[in-house]
Amino acid sequence: MNKTNTLLILLAAALLASACGNGDNKAPSAAAPAGGMPPPEVDVVTIAVGSATLTQDLPGRVQAIRSAQVRARVEGVLEKRLYKEGSDIAAGTPLFQIDARTYQAAAAAAQADLAAAKATFDRYKPLLETRAVSQQEYDGALARYKQAEAALARARLDLENAVPRAPISGRAGRALVTEGALVGKGDATHLVTIEQLDPVRVEFSQTYSDVLRLQQAVKAGKQKKSDSANVELVLEDGSIHAEKGRLQFTDLAVDPASGAVVLRAEFPNPRRELLPGTFVRVRFPQAELDNAIRVPQRAVQGTPGGGQMVMTVDAEGKVVPQPITTGTMAGPDFIVTDGLKGGEQVIVNGLQKARPGSVVKPVPWRPAAPLMPAPTPAKPAEAPAAPTPPAEKK
Repeated sequence: MNKTNTLLILLAAALLASACGNGDNKAPSAAAPAGGMPPPEVDVVTIAVGSATLTQDLPGRVQAIRSAQVRARVEGVLEKRLYKEGSDIAAGTPLFQIDARTYQAAAAAAQADLAAAKATFDRYKPLLETRAVSQQEYDGALARYKQAEAALARARLDLENAVPRAPISGRAGRALVTEGALVGKGDATHLVTIEQLDPVRVEFSQTYSDVLRLQQAVKAGKQKKSDSANVELVLEDGSIHAEKGRLQFTDLAVDPASGAVVLRAEFPNPRRELLPGTFVRVRFPQAELDNAIRVPQRAVQGTPGGGQMVMTVDAEGKVVPQPITTGTMAGPDFIVTDGLKGGEQVIVNGLQKARPGSVVKPVPWRPAAPLMPAPTPAKPAEAPAAPTPPAEKK
């Protein structure tokens, strides 16, 4: 019994020593500091002072540079459509076939009349010299010959118009009539419209008050007049058309109904991406401004009081809200008139992660080329990103 008790005591002591040893092994991991989550990354742009081209986005619609309505110039039943709807065709391409049997018969009859009139005229001509026919008879034969020539020309023209052709090169739209329809009865039936889509033109308008305000700013020396010949096209999805346009026309009168001046620009359209009727915005350069501070439009937020602000990152990597005041536009950027001096790091992407006072990791913003073209004329260099603050040790 004593041996048994002694064995139990030794076994209990061994188990206790083992438990104490395991506890000693776990103690260091419990005492190790827990690593914190890294700060979220945000895209920032470093604000710099430089020159900028002030722009204004003006609404307009795309129009074909040339548009032609093909109409039936002769009466008849439409027998066949000869082109593929929506295809690009060359000038002179046959588009439709109208029943031409009546015009073929008329042309044949006119040809016969011309042959008879010519034979009479040729017979009278030498007889006039010998006075076998009178001058009056000769003149009558000549008149009938000329009338027969005109009648044949008209008959041939009607026969030619039985096959309507494309008057210009361009894209042929959908056919407005189908086979079996009677066309040209009483009026020139509209068959199809052909439009030239390269280049295209865009008509837009600018209020006269904006024109006058710009003129006064330039006269006062606050701004310099910009070369407004080159313009950009902003599409419905906010992207920029790859080809720049050129201003072609500015109206010299103000529309009394709208108080605006009509302008027209042409844009290359080699890939036929711009279609007539599309709503677009023309980015119209107005003036040049020195010592301008620009901030991307997407970085500007509204405040509850109706103001504006941006989120900045300070030297310690903390998010600090900054109220600003903006003026006109410079492409996709706002011109800041108050609130920024240059050198600030403004958050452009990742605003949902940037709570005031929180720590973030700023990285330079690299906008996509189609949505954010390179600014003009001077692009400020981006400052290096602020160092990432070390994680706090517990």
